[in-house]
Amino acid sequence: MISLKPILISGREVLPLIEGGKGISVSNGQSSGAWAAAGGVGTFSAVNADSYDENGNVIPIVYQGKTRRERHEELIQNAIKGGITQARRAYETSNGNGRVHMNVLWEMGAVEPILHGVLSQTKGIVHGVTCGAGMPFKLAEICVSYGVYYYPIVSSGRAFNILWKRAYSHFADFLGGVVYEDPWLAGGHNGLSNSEDPLKPEAPFERVRNLRKVMRECGLSDAIPIVMAGGVWWLNEWADWLNNPDLGSISFQYGTRPLLTQESPISDAWKRKLVTLKEGDIFLNRFSPTGFYSSAVNNEFMRELDGRSKRQVAYSVKPMGDHVAPFAVGARGRLVYLTPHDKEMAEFWVSSGFIEAMRTPDTTLIFVTAESENEILKDQIDCMGCLSACKFSNWAQNEEGTTGKKADPRSFCIQKTLQAISHSDQVENQLMFCGHQGYRFGQDPFYANGFVPTVKQLLEQIQTGY
Repeated sequence: MISLKPILISGREVLPLIEGGKGISVSNGQSSGAWAAAGGVGTFSAVNADSYDENGNVIPIVYQGKTRRERHEELIQNAIKGGITQARRAYETSNGNGRVHMNVLWEMGAVEPILHGVLSQTKGIVHGVTCGAGMPFKLAEICVSYGVYYYPIVSSGRAFNILWKRAYSHFADFLGGVVYEDPWLAGGHNGLSNSEDPLKPEAPFERVRNLRKVMRECGLSDAIPIVMAGGVWWLNEWADWLNNPDLGSISFQYGTRPLLTQESPISDAWKRKLVTLKEGDIFLNRFSPTGFYSSAVNNEFMRELDGRSKRQVAYSVKPMGDHVAPFAVGARGRLVYLTPHDKEMAEFWVSSGFIEAMRTPDTTLIFVTAESENEILKDQIDCMGCLSACKFSNWAQNEEGTTGKKADPRSFCIQKTLQAISHSDQVENQLMFCGHQGYRFGQDPFYANGFVPTVKQLLEQIQTGY
């Protein structure tokens, strides 16, 4: 048994064990409420959260708007309604134990009105907000206006220092903690900077020690916890972090392990897939329409995206340099110019069934099937503005409603695929985010013989150190 001392989080002493928020609808009121009921901190996702009808069934989201802006307004209202629904469900399920937090992404569409909409209706129900995927400068101001603690998600001391100097120093009393999300170990979107190599992971201890150093330089007490997120599986592997004066107060966030619990809302097909994962099946990629790196299972969905990018050649609209070989594109057969080698490759892909050449913002062509092209174009047209800026559809949350760049067919509609995997048994042909320790489900004896624990059983097991 690991000796875990309760620590103060969002105004109450709780176990330093936090459920990581996972959208869309993967961390909901049921799972987070159960985590809080067991004495920890439950975190539901307020990223396009589910609402229910009078029979308790999920209400499918069907957009009626004819324009992106109209659909964007529908998305905001649905998100607020769903967030309030999940907050109340989590609070009721917790029986007043633990703490209930909600998670949002700063780069999600309309994050500010959604935060205001949910927090204004959940006073005393939501105790904290975690937020990453970008630089959430206004997070503190919004949370403090509702008396709620805020927990920025960062991947370096440098990132926190910028947030502190520009905004958080004015709202220090409600800084509940700082989540360090390791960019090489965590699931979902990762905060790799341009100076960091995705293929050269750095040990988290030194990065977290540096984060604490920065927090001390900002005048913050060691009692404000740093939450270690990403790569946490067996607590005995982190024993040297506990009561370590270099690190101060430490808590641990679990994002992947709660997927395989009885309260987890993901499908049985998804749960069965988790125990089949092998080391190396989860990898960093940059296909996300956010532009961030992300960690996901290498399934058919990811392989199709990888294939699109590999079937790619640069072109020019006029003969230039080595680009002298004419190549007809589209129904009108407009000529572009490739290198002779690339033209051979393009003709080979066309003969293999990838007959459609789609232009990218980088003056390249990718080659896809006619079916794939139709799906890509439809998804781009159906955009509802779920991100503040989307490279796939070129939507942006500004007056123009566009990034000003060509839509990028090498990416995908993240809203569509996350809704599909969250509400069906489709797992091979949808995006499956996962932390890099996910392969351990199949190796950990705790899950032997198909055992799926309750959240309470999982937290009890975690406290044994395994």
